[in-house]
Amino acid sequence: MVNAMLFAPKEKGQGLVEYALILVLVAIVVIVILALLGPAIGNVFSNIMNSI
Repeated sequence: MVNAMLFAPKEKGQGLVEYALILVLVAIVVIVILALLGPAIGNVFSNIMNSI
């Protein structure tokens, strides 16, 4: 019973680290996608604004 109490905070911290790593990975993927598609998206909005 004592061992379970000692390891509980470590597991909770480990879960937070895992969520943080997932968020960082998602952020990197979004940045890469925006870097690749950014100019194309900008051109689409420019075309829309020019046609209005």
